[in-house]
Amino acid sequence: MNALTINPETKKVEAIEIEMKANSIYSFFNSILIDELSSLNQHTIYTDANALSEHKKAYFLGEQLLVGNALIIGLNGMEEIDAIIKKEELEELIEYELNPFYTDTLLLLADHGEVNLYRSFNVEKDGEAVALSIEWVLYTFNMADEKTKNYFITELMKSIDAQEDVVGFMQKMAGLALNAAE
Repeated sequence: MNALTINPETKKVEAIEIEMKANSIYSFFNSILIDELSSLNQHTIYTDANALSEHKKAYFLGEQLLVGNALIIGLNGMEEIDAIIKKEELEELIEYELNPFYTDTLLLLADHGEVNLYRSFNVEKDGEAVALSIEWVLYTFNMADEKTKNYFITELMKSIDAQEDVVGFMQKMAGLALNAAE
């Protein structure tokens, strides 16, 4: 199967041939903890869930925050197929430079231990549960003014220093962001 890989350390996108078996994805990353993302139309993006705690380089694919190497495979319904997107098109979607808010926040989260940017948690809004993720919280606070970004980072540092649950902190911040959007 034809797939594409992104290596943020070398800033290279490569086309590879991968034989899809039950353990192919795990073997590619040499890890059993894999994140599976569907933010690229008609493709699945696989990343190593340990990449953040291992201080791998973060970057954007479109608006999707990724950490570490990525493996991209085409998707037709539920069936994995050859990657459809051209290597050159994929390269145009990648932004390797992060602003200080993302750099600082990801460093704090990486040093905190096992944090998954994509695992969803629920926040209540108008009596309904809304599924969000740490990645969404970072994206949302990144759009805020500098004072709000500084508040977020300061409060995250306090939460980590107090050894509080990071997901609980992110849920609280997600609630603030949802209420501010009204």
